[in-house]
Amino acid sequence: MLEAAVNGYLVGLSLILAIGSQNAFVLRQGLRREHLAAVVAVCAISDAVLIGAGVAGFGSLSAAVPWFGQAMRWLGVGFLAVYGGLRFRAALRGGEALRPSEAGSAPLGKVLATCLVLTWANPHVYLDAVVLIGSISAQYAPHQAVFGVAAACASLSFFTALGFGARLLAPVFARPAAWVWLEVGVGTTMWVIATGLAFGA
Repeated sequence: MLEAAVNGYLVGLSLILAIGSQNAFVLRQGLRREHLAAVVAVCAISDAVLIGAGVAGFGSLSAAVPWFGQAMRWLGVGFLAVYGGLRFRAALRGGEALRPSEAGSAPLGKVLATCLVLTWANPHVYLDAVVLIGSISAQYAPHQAVFGVAAACASLSFFTALGFGARLLAPVFARPAAWVWLEVGVGTTMWVIATGLAFGA
């Protein structure tokens, strides 16, 4: 159970760390201190719902179709290997400085609508939260739920730290080099997890 919890947290954290529009938006809101609690809640709850659907669906399907778990295991290995490679490629291309807009405060409804679109209209969120986390969770039977809860906790902790810690991080992440090192760390984590899946029992 402890292994499922630790790996669930690490998988969830490594996936959510990948730089994307949603993270940039949360960081921007944190830098502006604008509707931050609502934005963090929307992101974390959305991830929890998607992760729950993935874990529940893949668990049931794996029980009904014995070979499905192994197939998804290798799909997960391939996905993590490619995704990690993309992180290293992004690092080689250089980081991206994030500068908040100087415009006035936006209405809460508009901010939340933007947040929902960035979360639910992004095809990668379904690959990450539903397909990948769902497939990996099947390897930790009968503790898939523990794996999923830990992954959801990783999402919550990351968005909370990113949003509310943005003021502290602003001087650091104003420099592209900081994003480069973050990408390297994410890519390394992806490949370590892929190796563990490939050579695990």
